[in-house]
Amino acid sequence: MILKEYISGPIEANNYLLVDEETKEGALIDCSEMKQEIVDDANALGANIKYILLTHGHFDHVLGVNEMKKALGAKVYIHKSDVFMLENINQIMSLFGMNQKVEPPEYDELVEDGQELPLGNTKIKILHTPGHSEGGVCYLVDDKLFSGDTLFRESVGRTDLYGGNFKTLLNSVKGVLFNLDDDINVYPGHGPSSTIGHEKNYNQFI
Repeated sequence: MILKEYISGPIEANNYLLVDEETKEGALIDCSEMKQEIVDDANALGANIKYILLTHGHFDHVLGVNEMKKALGAKVYIHKSDVFMLENINQIMSLFGMNQKVEPPEYDELVEDGQELPLGNTKIKILHTPGHSEGGVCYLVDDKLFSGDTLFRESVGRTDLYGGNFKTLLNSVKGVLFNLDDDINVYPGHGPSSTIGHEKNYNQFI
């Protein structure tokens, strides 16, 4: 599996391009801006990008959805509990002092806990991990966990925004993510990567 990471958008979120080496089927996880580098890399790999998978609906992870959807020919997936944030993106951005108007990101399909999406010779498993937002999800692909803003290296996502709840977030991390193998690599929505084992031992918030 080919994995490429891009730091994108107004709050430097991590976006990830996954491409199955044999079949060339691919997915983009989070979509913070229209980033031509991602399109160019997908084309250079001869990839067919099937999915744009949103870990949650906060604006810094979704601002590129409409343009990248067209450029890549992909379908956009999100959990139903975060659709509200897509539909009301301008109001939410205004709370952060960002007053430019954008077209609300369009989605095609909803994901739910335990669902599996085929990607080449493997599957993408959806884990519903609310707490940072009500519809926060993580995507597990082989030994790679794309954790969005649920789990960071030695930290967790903030819970003072709409839909946030610290107790719920801790339950998602301890009751869902920490049940995964210690050697699972964690690729968060911001900052450096980690492993489940490292977070069990060194994450002071858990």
